[in-house]
This record gives sequence, C-alpha cells and structure tokens, in this order.
Amino acid sequence: MLTRTGIAVSPGVAISPAMLFGSQEFRIPQRFVSVDAVDSEVSRFQASVATVSDALGENERVAREQLGDQYAAIFSAHRMMLRDPKLNGEIETLIRSKCFSPEFAASRVLRNYAKTLQNLGNAYLAERAADVFDLEKRLLKTLLGEQRPELSHLAEPVVVLAHNLTPGETANLNRDFVKGFATEAGGHTSHTAILAGALEIPAVVGIGKFLADVSAGDVVIIDGNRGEVIIDPDEATIAQYQDFLKQRESESERLAALNTIEARTNDNVRIQVLGNIEFPQEVTQCAKRGADGIGLYRTEFLYLGSDHEPTEEEHYDAYCRVIEEMGDHPVVIRTLDLGADKIPGDIEEFRTKADNPALGLRSIRLSLRHLEQFKTQLRAILRAAVHGHIRIMFPLVTTLLELRRARMILADVIEDLEEEKAEFRREIPVGMMVEVPAAALLAHNFAREVDFFSIGTNDLIQYTMAVDRAEPSVASLYRAGDPSILRLIQMVIDAGRVEGIPVTVCGQMSSDPKFVPLLIGLGIRNVSVTPIAVPEVKDVVRNFSVEDAEQIAKHALSLDVARDVENYLRTELNRLCPDRISGSPDT
Repeated sequence: MLTRTGIAVSPGVAISPAMLFGSQEFRIPQRFVSVDAVDSEVSRFQASVATVSDALGENERVAREQLGDQYAAIFSAHRMMLRDPKLNGEIETLIRSKCFSPEFAASRVLRNYAKTLQNLGNAYLAERAADVFDLEKRLLKTLLGEQRPELSHLAEPVVVLAHNLTPGETANLNRDFVKGFATEAGGHTSHTAILAGALEIPAVVGIGKFLADVSAGDVVIIDGNRGEVIIDPDEATIAQYQDFLKQRESESERLAALNTIEARTNDNVRIQVLGNIEFPQEVTQCAKRGADGIGLYRTEFLYLGSDHEPTEEEHYDAYCRVIEEMGDHPVVIRTLDLGADKIPGDIEEFRTKADNPALGLRSIRLSLRHLEQFKTQLRAILRAAVHGHIRIMFPLVTTLLELRRARMILADVIEDLEEEKAEFRREIPVGMMVEVPAAALLAHNFAREVDFFSIGTNDLIQYTMAVDRAEPSVASLYRAGDPSILRLIQMVIDAGRVEGIPVTVCGQMSSDPKFVPLLIGLGIRNVSVTPIAVPEVKDVVRNFSVEDAEQIAKHALSLDVARDVENYLRTELNRLCPDRISGSPDT
C-alpha cells in the first residue's frame, strides 16, 4: 500500500480500479485469471513477447536501412530488454503464483523497473524509463488487441489517473463510470478542479510524479476530502473507507431532509445560499437541494470541447433550460470567462499565446476584443430574461473603462433588439465580479455603476498573492484565509453597504464550511456555492447567530498569518457544529 498526497479539490471518496490516461494508451480490464487458465495465460504472454520482438526486429531493420546503425540500436536495445530472461521470469511468476492476468503482471513488473530507473539519481538512466514504458505499451497493445476507449465511453467503474486533464477532457468524463480522478499537475482552483466539483467527482490534483507507482487495474482510493491517493490499499483500509462512505450516506440523508428549510442563523437572519453551476443539468441538483437561486452560471461549457462557434439559439436554449427549472429564483449569468486554462478546442480566434495566460487576454478583455461573439451572448441573455429573473455579470473587470465599455455594448444590443422588435427584457440588473485587487481597491467607484457585486475569491487570491492557481509548487501560498484577502473582501462589503448594493461571495471559499461564519460576520448575506455544498452550508448557517459570526470575524481579522486564521476558523466550526460528519476516516 502506498499513499501519495496532493491538493483536495473536489470532496468525496472513490474506490475503483485505476485507469491510466495520457501517455499510457490502454486500460487493463481484468486483474486476475482463474487457476485453471494459468498455463494458457502464460502461453498467451509468451506469444505476445514473440510478436512484439518480431515487430521490434522489423523496426530495427527499417531504421538501419533508412537512418543508420545509430538509430537501429534503439530498437535493438528494446528487443534485448524484452527478451531478458529475468524480466520475463518475474512476469511469468506473477501469473503463476498470484493468478495475475498477463496484462496486469507485465504492467506491474515493467513499472517497477521504470520506477527504479527514475530513482537512481542518474539523468541518463532516468530517461531510459521511457523505454520501459514504451515496451509496456507495445506488450499491452498486443495482449489486448485494441486501444483503450475514450473517457466518455467507459463500460465499468474506474478512477482516472493522469499527468493532467484539460477542462475539456474533464467536462467529457462519463460520471456513471469515472468515480474519481487524480493528477500529477494542477492546483486548488484550476478550471479542471472547478469542473470536478461541478461534476461531483472526487478529485485530488498536484500530487507530483506518481504514475510510475501504479499499474492499470490496481485498486486505488481517491480521498477528495483529505487530498490523498491510496494505491493498492490493504483490506483493513478498504473496510475503513467503506464504513466511512456509509456514514457519509447517512449524513447526506439527514441534510436532504432539511433541503426545503431556509438558511437562517439561530437569531433568524436570512442568508441566501445560491448555487454555482457549470452545466445546465446541474440546476436540477441545485433545485433539489434547496438552493435560493443560481448565483454563478458559468457559460464557458458552450465553447469548451465544441468544434464550432455556438449560435445565439444554442446560448438561448441553454439559458432557458436553467431559468425554467429555477422558476421564480434569480439566475446570475456570467458572460464568457474564456482564456487562461479555458481555451476552446477548435475555435482558433480565441487562442492566445501569452507566456502567462492568467495575465493575458481573457474574460471581459477577450469579449471586448471579439464583439460579435460578445453581442451574440448578450442577445441570448436578454431574450431569455423574458422567462425569469435573470441578472448579467461581467467577469474579471479591472478598470472603470472596461465596465463602461461592456455596458455600452449591452446598450447597443438592446437598441438592436428594439429595432428588430424582438421579445426581450430591457431592464435587467447588471453586476460585476470582483476578482482582482484593482477592482477591490476601487470598489466604492464601481459600486456607483453596477447593481451588485460578486466576489470571485479564486482569482482574487491568485492575483493578490501572485500565485498561479494551477501551480502545485506554490500551492502553500494560495490561502483563502490570508489576512490580505480578508481585508479586500471587507473593503468590497463596505463599498456595497455604502452604495446600497448586494454583495455575494461565489468563489470556492464560500463552499468551505469553516469560512461561512467568517463571511457572515464580515457582512455577507449571500453566498453562492457548488451544488454539492448547498445542504451543508445551509446546515452550518443554522448553528450560529450573527453576533457569534461577528465575534469570529473580529478575531480572525486580528490574526496576521493565514495558517492561524484557518486553524482558528476550523476550531470555531467544530465548536459550533460538533455533530458534523466530515473529512475522512482515521486510517
């Protein structure tokens, strides 16, 4: 059993066989074979070795003829490794003694060899691990006879392990079979992490190199609460996690019984708990869990993984689907936040080659550069607003000029719709995300020109702390509890109070129960959270008074280190809600 630690980005626990995605091209469907089949399985392995050896011999011949002896030597070395009696003996021993399938045994042995080479401390030998991985792929291709199906076309439960997953790949995960995923790269609030939360798939990212420790088919536990990946767990550990899953199921049933009850503090102050959604289908879970509306409807899904520019009708239909299900509840639609790590698959004009895309052409900047696409979306939003309580929100606004330009474009679209005599809603609340320090510092100025604020803590932390939100090497600096973040949030709340506009927090900070009393103590009365967090946040709110929250906020603001702030908030949450079932089992 091996435990690797990364960054927990989507809560929950998954226990399933591993599927290696990326550089490995195959999934091993069967880990064991029957005792009666061992001899035939050994013969099948030996036949595969002979087939791969012949193929390598042919590659060696062609390389010698066309490129020379130097290149032919590569395939000669691979062939010698493949035919090594010790290596073959180890694989055959696993098949005979443990009834491993040839695919699983070959993967296990070859990956142990690769890991040994990587850990020798010699750069040249470490590079030879790639040769071992190549042999593994060749053998598996011969043994399995076909390539692994795409992630969206699985037929059995797996946990996906990869170096990284793009937002588009994550969006296409088949939730019926992908029970969790873990990646070597990634950070707290990369958009892949956000998508994992939206899909309610347990996920751990930023683990560092660990794929060489896993063979396809190994049982793996992904603990999205603790941020751990347990490879080949023993029976006692599996049993502990299975018991924990039963407890969490009971807790979920308890919270589900409270879905229809409003979130009120125990001194009867109403707190609006809204939902963040990435896909239209998530609105069903928000409604089922008693969300007070949609506080953040991300619309990038229309572009990510798409092979064409979404039409106005496609925008309109997606928005109407959410509006219809939410009924009289508000729906805040954020205009496109493309760029950074969210780049449409085949829409070339949206691509940016900036060295640091987080600081480049993204979000409202991109929309103001591509006015036709921006107008298409605004037209669809205004038309859909006829059917419900829609609000428009502009992302990543940095300057007053950007905000004013965006509002001018909106006015132009309204004028166009009027001339066309189209059915639309003219009077619609317009707000902005506060997610860069410049906007927070000028919050009083912005508050005079918008109808509401929504604080996007994910980017606010990134830009304030100068930390790439998708970079695990600086993850320790990415802290929602940093005193600078608390002060910026307080500035925005104060500006909203003075100008009489509502302020919502919609970043992942608001989905973390320990921050809920703090935010309410600072003056927040609206939070927008991931759908899965709605019941728990509502439940936490019912366990304290506003006076309790204000005392917590006052003490938190007096602390000068993020670690101390977060430890204090964790302690206070446990005091206020001692019966909460959270975290992970004690293993």
